[in-house]
Amino acid sequence: MKRKMIMTLNLLHLPARARTVAEQIKAVVRLHQRGVVDLARPDLVLRVARDNKSYGPQAALIMKAAAEHPDAPALSDERGVLTYRQLDRQSNALANALLDSGLTPGSVIAVLARDHRGLLLTANAAGRAGLRLALMNTGFAKPQFAEVAARENVRAVLHDGEFTDLLSALPDTIPRYLTWVDADREPPAGSITIEELIAGGKHIPPPPPSRPGGFVILTSGTTGLPKGAPRTKVSPLASALIVDRIPFPRRGAMVIVSPIFHTTGFGAWTVGLALANKVVLLRRFDAEATLRAIQENKAEMLVAVPTMLNRILALGPETIGRYDTSSLRTVMVAGSALSPELATRWQDTFGEVLYNLYGSTEVAVATVAQPHELRQAAGTVGRPPVTSRIALFDDEGHRIDTPNTKGRIFVRSGAPFEGYTDGRHKQIIDGYMSTGDMGHFDSAGLLFVDGRDDDMIVSGGENVYPLEVENLLVQREDVRDAAVIGVPDPDFGQRLRAFIVPAPDADPDAQAIRDYVKANLARYKVPRDVVFIDELPRNATGKVLRRELSNLPAS
Repeated sequence: MKRKMIMTLNLLHLPARARTVAEQIKAVVRLHQRGVVDLARPDLVLRVARDNKSYGPQAALIMKAAAEHPDAPALSDERGVLTYRQLDRQSNALANALLDSGLTPGSVIAVLARDHRGLLLTANAAGRAGLRLALMNTGFAKPQFAEVAARENVRAVLHDGEFTDLLSALPDTIPRYLTWVDADREPPAGSITIEELIAGGKHIPPPPPSRPGGFVILTSGTTGLPKGAPRTKVSPLASALIVDRIPFPRRGAMVIVSPIFHTTGFGAWTVGLALANKVVLLRRFDAEATLRAIQENKAEMLVAVPTMLNRILALGPETIGRYDTSSLRTVMVAGSALSPELATRWQDTFGEVLYNLYGSTEVAVATVAQPHELRQAAGTVGRPPVTSRIALFDDEGHRIDTPNTKGRIFVRSGAPFEGYTDGRHKQIIDGYMSTGDMGHFDSAGLLFVDGRDDDMIVSGGENVYPLEVENLLVQREDVRDAAVIGVPDPDFGQRLRAFIVPAPDADPDAQAIRDYVKANLARYKVPRDVVFIDELPRNATGKVLRRELSNLPAS
């Protein structure tokens, strides 16, 4: 421990450029330790680096796995299992078919699909063909989808049959291909499926594109139209941000229920490829089906968002006890806030397996809280992994180094952001990029997120962050879920309004809720309004859609 502290201190005192090189070396070593790269085989490392430069990381890693473990299972969905050889060959065929259809390297294609083989095949085919892939949100309304497709200059759409109506807002000249058709439904007349494209495509790799197409992941869009965050060149070292503090299985099984069109699921799947894992996919999240998938596949890892953990725990001890989940070693969550209460309850039920990842589409991985840290301080988001650095700044841009002092969270990452596709960029101070969150470090150096800086309200001259109140409310046994927002108030400027989802068979009282908050927090943090609703509006990654709450009546 002493030696590690000395090495860390020495690293901090290196000049900036030397420190960056030192961090990169440390990242490479960490990738070797985790099994992502084998430094004893530099020929293989160079081959993957070469393929990554041409085709992007997903395609390059599948090519590697197909060469080394051709008969190993690559994915499992409700239609069965594909091996790495099958995934590799079918991705080639789809890539060639898309190029033969008239698309050219550099063109943007959109995929609107749930988690299944069609989505993964599309992502790999796009990389091999040099096409830029826009990962669309399955929760889009028709106007949102049309506006994002126009902004991203989409030239073709690959989509699940259930989303056919959304595409009616696009020009008829844009080709469209079906990635999934439900067994009990006939595909629309004249439609073309990717299975048909694959059947007619050549199974050899297409010529390497002159530059990788890359991909565009959309932001959550909780406050407006989702922005596009492109990743054209992804450094192989980016995987170190995830595996440094999170253990992944090697040639094992991992269940991903976090949507792959978003950063968490996409990143976890990519690392899973590097370790030749079997990825188990569910098109729609179902709590009990998730436990069944863990048992049947002896899965060592689950990738989810916090609301999914809540729904699994809501099954109750009897239902949970029917499934053998003893194979689980890692449960990785991200995408929305993990409440202290949920973190403790999950580890009390499933053991010390929970890893809370904090980051964003823009900054990649900022910090990770490991199981022992969540026991030590249940609300923490942990510490930065290798190549990531965190800084807090006040409103004037001055750095905050004092423990337990709130500031704006900024990140300097080993996976730099290229700027939004609409030309805008995040605020940057001294090379650190804003996350849009407020937070603080405790005396042990653990980071805590106190809420979004744009969620903060000023009530009677006092700054209030709703997340603190929400974390308190969900500790009550009669509360299943809670969200707090600010609403206009003629006397105080703004006041708090709490939206409560009662626990099953519970009948909480509004005044009891207010009294509970008053007994635990400052008076100005007590919600004036308490509204009971059946469900909170959330997006696919579990973030509360606060703009929808603001439109709901106060009673």
